[in-house]
Amino acid sequence: MSMNHAFKALSDPTRRKILDLLREKDRTAGEIAEHFQMTKPSISHHLNLLKQAEMVFDERKGQNIYYSLNTTVFQDLLKWFIHFHSKEES
Repeated sequence: MSMNHAFKALSDPTRRKILDLLREKDRTAGEIAEHFQMTKPSISHHLNLLKQAEMVFDERKGQNIYYSLNTTVFQDLLKWFIHFHSKEES
């Protein structure tokens, strides 16, 4: 995992909202797009950045592609934050 990709992905409120939606359940790009006032290509762009950061997986099920969270990346980020914080207290 690249920390730079993860922080870039988290820097945008749209991508954070997508992550919140995926926290509830796996969704298709169309289901995600229903929650935003933007074009589907824009949503696809955000999803691609989240995939590059390895924060989401995509899986084809029939004619649909479902997106889901990769919680391992979040665990790695939390470990980094805890390590960073513990260094400050030393």
